[in-house]
Amino acid sequence: MKITILGSGTSTGVPMVGCTCPVCTSSNPRDKRTRASLLICYSGRAVLVDTSTDLRSQALRHHLRRIDAVLFSHAHADHVNGIDDLRGFHFLHHEIIPCFASRATLDSLLSGFGYIFNEYEGSGYSPLLAANEISAPFELFGQIITPIPLLHGKTTSLGYRIGNFAYLTDCSGIPEPSMELLQGVELLVIDGLRWAEHPFHFNIEGAIAAARLTGATRTILTHLTHQIAHSEETKLPVGFEFAYDDMEFDLS
Repeated sequence: MKITILGSGTSTGVPMVGCTCPVCTSSNPRDKRTRASLLICYSGRAVLVDTSTDLRSQALRHHLRRIDAVLFSHAHADHVNGIDDLRGFHFLHHEIIPCFASRATLDSLLSGFGYIFNEYEGSGYSPLLAANEISAPFELFGQIITPIPLLHGKTTSLGYRIGNFAYLTDCSGIPEPSMELLQGVELLVIDGLRWAEHPFHFNIEGAIAAARLTGATRTILTHLTHQIAHSEETKLPVGFEFAYDDMEFDLS
């Protein structure tokens, strides 16, 4: 199984529009962060986690030829507004892509992007996605996908576990039942927005504390703002790293 972090940035991306801070003007390519998303490839299939605002550029950069399924974490704009960029894959393969999300996320997607899921009479547009509500582990292309309910400020989101890998973007807390689902994970990618506290996201200190409770042997902090320079990775404890766009992992 191959994991690729397509985007490692927060909702504004880095550089942020209009900003001239040291990170936004950095020449380090690892300080250039598109909006958060993930690609999981196994058994000849490509599974996308979230359709980030930057999906088109991410797909072009990685020469993606198809997407076989989409897992949605939640319905905030930076995680879903690239949904229309799935049309290119449909034009090529003429397949309706299954997507999986919580009831609340699906309701938001169906409300905001109805044409993606439904063929309206006389529109001439075919559906691109087939909606599947999830609340428990399910099988996808021979792998068990376990949704992990998370707190995201006053709302919720879903993380996902596949084997010994888990992806927890956009979270400020992990309920105890969800923490139990994460026990034994080896590679963890988790929201670590910035050094300072935030009401809707783990800051770095909070992400480190949460990761340690899972027992993960390697933890990658993602959804990073322009308040973090990649060079500050040296401040992290052993076993913790900052994510960067195009970061890859090969898992047996």
